[in-house]
Amino acid sequence: MKYADGPTAEVEIVVAAPIERVWALVTDIDLPAQFSSEFLGAEWMDEQRGLGAKFVGRNHHTAMGEWQTTSWVNRYEPLRAFGWAVSDIDQPSATWWFELEDLGGAVRLRQGTRMGPAPSGLNIAIRAMPEKEERIVARRL
Repeated sequence: MKYADGPTAEVEIVVAAPIERVWALVTDIDLPAQFSSEFLGAEWMDEQRGLGAKFVGRNHHTAMGEWQTTSWVNRYEPLRAFGWAVSDIDQPSATWWFELEDLGGAVRLRQGTRMGPAPSGLNIAIRAMPEKEERIVARRL
């Protein structure tokens, strides 16, 4: 798989919790920092929430150092969908999303991500080792 193909990954789980609780967790942009060795945290840029709201994320990787990205909320349907585009709302370097389905006392939660279409830090490794692009992309997914 090539980066230019827009590699995508999705996972799904059923969570035994009210949909309002799951929604509160997936829309907490700083929460993933508790579970990630790369993502350090995020902060909203202003008071706006919903479509078009912006936040800054901080990241660290041993091979890349530290960097920040700006993300725009591009999916926002309360209790149903939340997602964002990284670096550029029209040509993102990545998109991330959550979809929630109320099962009556439980929630089917789907999380997905897509690389590209704009370049990201991953492209530095791909340019340095083009013969390993498929392996680099697969590992990142």
